[in-house]
Amino acid sequence: MNGVESRLLTRELTVNPVAVGCWAIGGPGHNLGLPMGWANADDRESLLGLRRAHQLGANLFDTADVYGHGHSERLIGRFLADVDRDSVVLSSKVGYFAGTAEHAYEPEHMRHQLETTLRNLRTDHLDIYFLHTNSFGKADRYLEGAVEQMRDFQRRGLIRAIGMRGPHRLATDRLTLPKAQREDKHARFRQLFEVIRPDYLSVRFNALTPLAGEGQQDLFAFAAERGVSVLANKPLAQGLLLGKYDPDRPPAFGEGDIRGRKAWFTEPFLRILQQGLEPLRERFGPSSADLARVAIRYVLQHADNCAVLTGFTTAEQVEKNLLCLGEELSGDDMAFIRETCGRVQKQLDAAGEVFLDELEKP
Repeated sequence: MNGVESRLLTRELTVNPVAVGCWAIGGPGHNLGLPMGWANADDRESLLGLRRAHQLGANLFDTADVYGHGHSERLIGRFLADVDRDSVVLSSKVGYFAGTAEHAYEPEHMRHQLETTLRNLRTDHLDIYFLHTNSFGKADRYLEGAVEQMRDFQRRGLIRAIGMRGPHRLATDRLTLPKAQREDKHARFRQLFEVIRPDYLSVRFNALTPLAGEGQQDLFAFAAERGVSVLANKPLAQGLLLGKYDPDRPPAFGEGDIRGRKAWFTEPFLRILQQGLEPLRERFGPSSADLARVAIRYVLQHADNCAVLTGFTTAEQVEKNLLCLGEELSGDDMAFIRETCGRVQKQLDAAGEVFLDELEKP
């Protein structure tokens, strides 16, 4: 119905590649001392969106224990009560919320979290279970135990596939460690990959993501060579690629909303985006649905071993994401998007350096 054929991914999971990301419907929240949720979610609208997505053929729904501290999972559980469990692929995550445990990857805590997740979702198994962060304690104290616990879940049939994050830094590390003290996240990822040996990767990727540099292998190719599939998140850059924010009236986000601490949602960055996206509007159309098509198609056509997680807070957004795709982009279209968004990304990065310099002034 959405113009994209189903894809057979790792562990024989057949999915509509336009999947449903359920972070935003968890609502506002804090974790690790930081706002980590979305303040404009409404439960009634969230359930309408989940049901509409399923009606339109979406079958992969992705959530995490930390999204609303279980609220996202519970909403999905309510939705699942009215559908055939075998008609959906469920993905959740552990590792960003430690609760009262010393560390989020303590095996006992992981067992408790999975039990709670299954109860929230009203199911007896997950199709994919992700290690949500690449932080395993000092000297990777919890790494071996976390991997073994995931394998045990798999042996017992509680999960079908194991996932991990692509190159990633914990939110607190990005805020507290100067760039010079940060480890190479790409080298770190490859080190962990050899230990975890996942079936799936969770990777942030959109048209503003720099492509692999000279001598580097992109993560889609890396995964494909190893028989691993990818869930690509933030394909719309949290709505920024839709051009829906007015730089003259920057959005004000409520308490517990992660976007409130993101510089890209402020006036100078939104102005760069407004101007930088104009060539895409001229070529593909001016509406947010036109830009959604460009953004989602760009990711889907970048690799065939992936599904794209599109988030939502309204059923209207769900419909737009699932019905906007139309025909494939041409090779010239793909090159035009890369060139246009590459320019925008460099301008945003340069503005970000100025922004950080200002913050660090006494």
